[in-house]
Amino acid sequence: MTLGGHYGARRLFISSLPLIGMMVLISIYSIVDGLFVSNLVGTTAFAALNLIWPAIGVVGALGLMVGTGGAALVSKTLGEGDEPRANRYFSMFTEFILLLSVVLAVPLFIWMEPLAVAIGAEGEMVRQCVIYGRICAAGMPAFMMQMGIQPFFMVAGRPRMGTWISLVSGLLNIGLDALFIIVCGWGLAGAAAGSMLACCFGGFYPLWYFSSRFNRSSLAFKATGFEFGPLAKACSNGLSEFVGNISFNIVSMCYNWQLMRFYGENGVAAYSVILYLGFIFVAVYSGYNMTVTPLVGFNFGAGNKRELRSLLRHSLTLMLVLGVILAGTAELLAGPAARLFVGYDSELTALTVHATRLYAPSFLITGLTLFVSAWFTGLNNGPVSALASFSRTFVFELSCVFLLPVLLGVNGIWLSAPAAEILSLFLGAALLLRFRSRYGY
Repeated sequence: MTLGGHYGARRLFISSLPLIGMMVLISIYSIVDGLFVSNLVGTTAFAALNLIWPAIGVVGALGLMVGTGGAALVSKTLGEGDEPRANRYFSMFTEFILLLSVVLAVPLFIWMEPLAVAIGAEGEMVRQCVIYGRICAAGMPAFMMQMGIQPFFMVAGRPRMGTWISLVSGLLNIGLDALFIIVCGWGLAGAAAGSMLACCFGGFYPLWYFSSRFNRSSLAFKATGFEFGPLAKACSNGLSEFVGNISFNIVSMCYNWQLMRFYGENGVAAYSVILYLGFIFVAVYSGYNMTVTPLVGFNFGAGNKRELRSLLRHSLTLMLVLGVILAGTAELLAGPAARLFVGYDSELTALTVHATRLYAPSFLITGLTLFVSAWFTGLNNGPVSALASFSRTFVFELSCVFLLPVLLGVNGIWLSAPAAEILSLFLGAALLLRFRSRYGY
């Protein structure tokens, strides 16, 4: 697969399938953990897992920030025809992710208990959060590397490699969870260990490949020094992905805090099932955005405004079609998903079905609002991309999750996401129109 040439709707969609598949498989990590833990360990452990996971995700999102922003810069550099510099940047970004992961893992491990208490854990949930969180902190280098190296598969012209690596990692996760939880009886600790060991393959095997003599891609990893300018630019480019992830995780913590007030553990458990559906649906959109962002960066670097206009038009159409399909799927899966995860408790199952059906319309718009952020990342305009991402979750959804329950009662919690997506859609449209003349799309 190449970055050059014309990409119509059909080629765009087909080209995005490997990365969509890769992101869906990666999203299955936490879903598999939740499925095993909920049915074999119990509701308290299930709630603890999903209470502490947003804190892990905030740190892991830094890897995605460097990777996504770095991929946009590398693809732009390739579009300018400077392959040696593009490879130097790729190597530097990879080294930086590794260094960052080690620096952040240590304090996360040490302060896990006060962190769990701060985000609302009580009693036995605190102990369970600490067990799961500290194992994840120990595996943070592998987790961040897997997050950070994903966007480069498209730039390297190897999206299918990313998919099969994710498939193997997902199968390892399922097998190790079964071994550690069912056979060894390690409970929540087994779920965390299984996920992090699977991440070791997903994160470190690509690093070996890009540095080996078997590498036939357009990118190669070789040890290099750090350059502040490109690192700052990559972080600026990828700021929206980091802001989006950190905002999402902070908003999840606030959801959990509100739900503990209104429902207790059952509310957190019901929200967890909704998030698992959301992980898969957002993974579809993220996989597509990982495909289109390097294409936008390449054509921006090459000055091909006609192709930029085509990419924008076809992408908006695809996101709208996918939104209709996924929102409808969420409504249909509300009952089966609830029974799969919490079918052992009829009251919790009914709550989960009700909440999912109120939350599901948000998936109709999510693809469009996420794409706006990815579009400006590809144009190497990190601040605008970050504005779109930050506003979507941290401003609109966070405001809704506290305001709507006051106006609508407890149902307002579940309606917060659809309301926030509508507000984000208006902002995204305004940003696209505002910068249209500057970039010529």
